[in-house]
Amino acid sequence: MAAVPAFADPSVTSKRAQAQQVMGQLAQLSSSLERARSQYDASTQQLAKIQNDLRVNGHELKLAKHNLKASQRVIAQRLVTLYTSDQASTLEVVLGARSLDDMITRMDSAKSVTGLDARVLSEVKTFRVAVKRNHELLAKARVSQQRVVSQRASAKASIESQISRQNSLLSSIKGEIAKIVAADAARQRQLAAAAQARLSLSHRVAQTTETVVGATAVAPQSLTVVAPPSSYGGAANAALSVLGTPYVWAGSQPGGFDCSGLVMWAFAQVGVSLPHSSYAQYGYGVPVSRDQLQPGDLVFFDGLGHVGIYIGGDQFVHAPHSGDVVKISSLSEDWYASTYVGARRIL
Repeated sequence: MAAVPAFADPSVTSKRAQAQQVMGQLAQLSSSLERARSQYDASTQQLAKIQNDLRVNGHELKLAKHNLKASQRVIAQRLVTLYTSDQASTLEVVLGARSLDDMITRMDSAKSVTGLDARVLSEVKTFRVAVKRNHELLAKARVSQQRVVSQRASAKASIESQISRQNSLLSSIKGEIAKIVAADAARQRQLAAAAQARLSLSHRVAQTTETVVGATAVAPQSLTVVAPPSSYGGAANAALSVLGTPYVWAGSQPGGFDCSGLVMWAFAQVGVSLPHSSYAQYGYGVPVSRDQLQPGDLVFFDGLGHVGIYIGGDQFVHAPHSGDVVKISSLSEDWYASTYVGARRIL
């Protein structure tokens, strides 16, 4: 098992959370923009159809007027022809009939022409009124549709503007995160150099100082536990050599580590085999008090859910959590201090 502790650099964590929130908003805006674009396209297509219908109806109206005038001319010509074919006036048409049948025929022809004129006029007028009414309705529809197109174009532009602002904000946040990460990397390099110096000094002191092996009993009221000196400062050096390696769940190689995977790999470099589990690793070695910690000791947090390797100076190296890298942290930092469980020295 390799639990993932719920902690991180507050500034980076908050910025990444903010970036995630902005990206979520961008996803929603993108979806809204797609709908707005579809609605805008549909409204412009509808407007184009209405405008085309207006042109067609306008053309038909012109044709109707032309046909009306043509019909009027034809009817007038026919009446003129009728009334002037044989006689010089209407009275002569009636009085000049050669017989009663001739007069009735002439009168029926005049009535037919008059009826035809009325019918044609009525049809053309009806058509003209219908076309004009349709033209007016389409004109109103065009005004309404132009308003819809304008509104949807405005909505589309507004969403695009919001997306632009959110993209700028996201870029700014990512820039801030990059600066924070760069500053932390520089700090980590300084901490690593100091840790390497301490480890080197500790190694030289160990070579020139007689070591007393064993454990000393203490009074019940004291929490101090004296354990045999650490022999595995080299494991701390190994862990420091992979600073900056990304956290990878269940990882135990230089390409990526989780917390217990880093410990297992670091101790393997000095010939010690440990299990890939922070809980199981707590069962190895002997307990050591915090005030007696030495480089190479294992430090545990969060109910044994997290483990690191002590490197001296109240600091330890560890693989914190997803999204972070192998780094140096302090036992005095809030989360570590509040969740500290204890330490073990591998013998």
